[in-house]
Amino acid sequence: MADQTTPDNEDTAKGPETPAPEAAAPAPEGSEALQADLTEMKNKVLRTLAEMENLRRRTEREIADARQYAVANFARDVLTVGDNLRRALDHVPKDQRGKGDAALDALIEGVEMTERSLEQSLGKFGVKRTETKGQKFDPALHQAMFEMESAELPPGTIAEEVQAGYAIGERVLRPALVGVVKRPKPVAVPDPEPKVTAAPEGPES
Repeated sequence: MADQTTPDNEDTAKGPETPAPEAAAPAPEGSEALQADLTEMKNKVLRTLAEMENLRRRTEREIADARQYAVANFARDVLTVGDNLRRALDHVPKDQRGKGDAALDALIEGVEMTERSLEQSLGKFGVKRTETKGQKFDPALHQAMFEMESAELPPGTIAEEVQAGYAIGERVLRPALVGVVKRPKPVAVPDPEPKVTAAPEGPES
């Protein structure tokens, strides 16, 4: 009986041979330039988006301002009508009011109602009257017409209002004409009369 021999094959015993890892492929030429181009394009897109966002915000702000201040010129003209109504009321003597003259009382009441209605209509468009009496003088809101002394108010305070001022939104529609308290003049103190001293007597001759 012939001996059956198993072929001595180490490769068969070890299994299939594992291929050696391939070396990293070299970067293709121009990849750095391509990456730089992509970065530049990304930056351009980001800048464009930022500019578009700024444009959107600026446009919204301009539209809001246009809506709020579009009536400025018209409101300024309407204020003149309000001034005339106030002058008409101020010219009515106080001692004539409520004296039984029904026609005069009805006229005064009608003018006052018209003035209040005018103020309310202006308020719907953001037009508001600025504060004056007792306030610190602000050249951005007030226009000084004269100065006056006051023992009750400190210097620089508004004591009188000649014409009401108005603002629309954050802008001055018309400055208020006011009288401002000035610093009182210092009281001059008279110099004391100089004392007359007798001249010393000279030596007797």
